[in-house]
Amino acid sequence: MVRLGGNQYGKAEIRVVRVARGAAAGGGDVIRDWSVSTSLSGDLADSHLTGDNANVLPTDSQKNRVYALAREMGAVAPEAFALELGSFFVSSQPPITRARVSIEEYGWQPVGGTGYSFARTGDLIRTTTVVRDADLGVSVVSGIKDLVLMNTTASEFWGYPKDPYTTLPETTDRILATAVNASWRFRPSMVAPPGRPADWDGLFAAARTAITETFAQAYSYSLQQMLYALGSAVIKAVPEVCEVRLALPNKHHFIVDLAPFGLENERAVYHADDRPYGLIEGTVLADDAPAAGIAWT
Repeated sequence: MVRLGGNQYGKAEIRVVRVARGAAAGGGDVIRDWSVSTSLSGDLADSHLTGDNANVLPTDSQKNRVYALAREMGAVAPEAFALELGSFFVSSQPPITRARVSIEEYGWQPVGGTGYSFARTGDLIRTTTVVRDADLGVSVVSGIKDLVLMNTTASEFWGYPKDPYTTLPETTDRILATAVNASWRFRPSMVAPPGRPADWDGLFAAARTAITETFAQAYSYSLQQMLYALGSAVIKAVPEVCEVRLALPNKHHFIVDLAPFGLENERAVYHADDRPYGLIEGTVLADDAPAAGIAWT
C-alpha cells in the first residue's frame, strides 16, 4: 500500500524587471530585477491520484500574475510584492491554502548621471521568502546570498584538537574570508504593522550594514565566533528581527612557500583555495523569539 504525502507545485525562476520611470529621488529611474518562484499547496490530491486538474491553477497563470502585479504595484520592495502575491493566490483560489513566494533580487547602481544608465552591482543577492497559510498565518524571511567579505588580519585559529590526521598548523594571524549567506526572520507583528507599511528596504539596509560593519570590527578566533557576532549584530540593529540563520563557507587562503626560490613570504602572497572548504552554519535567536516561522519550512 502507498499513499500521497506532502506536495506542492508552482512556477520557478520567473524573471521580471520592473522599471519605475522617474521614481528615484533625483528624478531618475528605479530598477527592480527579480527572479520570482511560486509554490502552492492545498487540496491537490486528485491531480496526483486521478489526473483531475480542477484545482490546479496553471503555473503559466502564476507567471502571468507576477508580471501583472509588477505593473500594478510598481518598483516596491520584494517583501511587499511577495506578501501581496501570496495573498492573491490563497484568497482567489479556494483549494489553495498555502502559498510560498521566494524572490531573489539583483542590484543595479546608477552610473553616468543620466538617470537611465545602470551597472549591475553583483556584490550580493537579496533574498525574500514569504509564506501565507490560511490556518497558520504569514511569515516573512529576508536575507542575502554570496556577500563576499575578507579580513586580511585580525583573525586567529589555534587550540583545536589534534589527531593522527591533523596537518593544519595553528596560526595567530590569518586571512579570514567568507561568502555570507544569511536569512533573518521578522517578528509576526511586522507582517501588518499598525499605522504604516513596513520600510522593508530600510530594514534590509540596516541588516546588511550590521553584517559588514561587524565583520570589519570583530576580532575572531574562529569563523564560528564570527557567525555568532554577525547574527547578534543583525538582531541588535533590527529589533523587528527575532532569528538569524547563517551559512559561512571558509574561503581558505594559504601562504605560498617561496623558499625554494630564495624569497621570503611574510604574509604577502597567498593561494586562494576554492575547494574543499569548511562550512560553518548556525542560528542566532533573540531571547524572546517566537516559535519558528512557517517560512523556514
